[in-house]
Amino acid sequence: MTAPSTYLRHLPETLQDTPSVVTAPFLAVAAIGIRLASPGPILFRATRVGLRGRLFTMYKLRTMHVDQGRYTSAITAHRDPRIFPWGAWLRWSKIDELPQLFNVLRGDMSIVGPRPEVPSIVRQHYTRSQWETLKVRPGLASPGSIYNYTHGQALLAPDDPERHYVERLLSLKLALDLVYVRRASWRYDVRLMGRTLWVVAGTLLGRRRFSDPPEMAAARALVREDPEARERPARDPGMAPPPSPPDRVVSGVE
Repeated sequence: MTAPSTYLRHLPETLQDTPSVVTAPFLAVAAIGIRLASPGPILFRATRVGLRGRLFTMYKLRTMHVDQGRYTSAITAHRDPRIFPWGAWLRWSKIDELPQLFNVLRGDMSIVGPRPEVPSIVRQHYTRSQWETLKVRPGLASPGSIYNYTHGQALLAPDDPERHYVERLLSLKLALDLVYVRRASWRYDVRLMGRTLWVVAGTLLGRRRFSDPPEMAAARALVREDPEARERPARDPGMAPPPSPPDRVVSGVE
């Protein structure tokens, strides 16, 4: 169950520098655009939950205005008003995630793996079976992240994106990633990287409709088997989260 990026950390330093050389032109153009589009820093730093529930700092290119007004949700809504136009294009193209290659080289993340989640979502809404997705390093690409990109974002209305995320998307997205965790292999990782590139390229070329991922049937079966996840309402933030396994640690603040 070893993602390709696990081997990346053992390559000679000259080869480890390759991602920086390849991505540098994209990052330079993106940084200039961010500076011109919205005052503030180039990078956005966010606390996310990683391997075995441990927290780490994830890096992205900033795509939202620093002054976000009354919008404070950690979940990005469909047509979120906090996103400036250049930032929207960076998100569509996934260029905003290129700084996460630094997280990969540090060992916080893998190229392929479930997308790292916001700590409050894990604490308040993960069921016992969904903790299994934290047995591997989070990554840049996964079945759940592809589904979220092609289908999920349209479900997140701006009135309360976190509630919509929990009620409409979270269970299925985690089930898709759980299918990956249980079937992980280097061949599967390569296919997922190819699928991610194909979906992003199709979106940039104007495609707006995509078929369900091939893991969908297995994921829906997992949701049906998990009584805590099946058609659950959003958990009251004041409620205690389900007990975490003793070797998992989720602590700190966002």
